[in-house]
Amino acid sequence: MIVGMEREWVVEESVAVGAGPAEVYAAVSDLRRMPEWSPELFAVWVRGEVAEGTRFVGFNRLGWRVWFTTCRVSAAVPGEVFAFRVASFGMPVALWGYRIEGIGGGRTRLTEYWEDLRRDSRSARPVSLMGRVFTGVPADRRAALNRRGMRATLERIRTAVEGGNRRRDTP
Repeated sequence: MIVGMEREWVVEESVAVGAGPAEVYAAVSDLRRMPEWSPELFAVWVRGEVAEGTRFVGFNRLGWRVWFTTCRVSAAVPGEVFAFRVASFGMPVALWGYRIEGIGGGRTRLTEYWEDLRRDSRSARPVSLMGRVFTGVPADRRAALNRRGMRATLERIRTAVEGGNRRRDTP
């Protein structure tokens, strides 16, 4: 972290996708496909239909480090928003989500956002320390790492969704 700069607690990145909001939502809300998008997530364990309140486990990797998080879907509004809260050993870590907005011409603005929940709580210090041990990333560098990961994630989603549209449009 650069001295004098305040830590980033919220990060968001956006991309325009050549598909409608319903198609974009279908991609981001399909938890089983998340490993296709994310540079860190390599597996998801979820049972049943995905809706608000659905719990799932995410398995992550950075280099040689591997860890899991428990998650709960906190918003699932088709064509508008999909979000989930992440915890580690029952302590809040982050809020991840996607805002979906039709921008005309069959295009959608997809915004991925992240909020660090490791502040103003009794568990902030221990969960930040665990995060550094498990991931190798100090809490004050997590925002920058997530920003890079979001750019990769959004590009992968855009490519997959637009590729699906081309396959359907081709005879």
